[in-house]
Amino acid sequence: MIARTWRGAVRAADADAYLAYLNAVGTPGYTAVPGNLGVVTLRRLVDGRAEFLMVSFWESEAAVRAFAGPDIERAVFYPEDDRYLIDRDEHVTHYEVVNRTES
Repeated sequence: MIARTWRGAVRAADADAYLAYLNAVGTPGYTAVPGNLGVVTLRRLVDGRAEFLMVSFWESEAAVRAFAGPDIERAVFYPEDDRYLIDRDEHVTHYEVVNRTES
């Protein structure tokens, strides 16, 4: 399994609106791709901004490529991201999931 991480930030005042946007557009964009195993969205408020960390899980590099295109290290953005984001990673990071526990 592969974990793909991306980070972005919005003004704190836009935190809930951006989360709603992610839930309506971003997350379905991930989960509609065959081989996606889910998405976790993390948020923290710090210094007047809301930082988001998206972690998506994929069954293979081929599944990531089906989502991201040929350059899997480039971030995928959606039409309204420019409206909200004040900081963003242009590239993503991939990790091999070597241990997973659930309670």
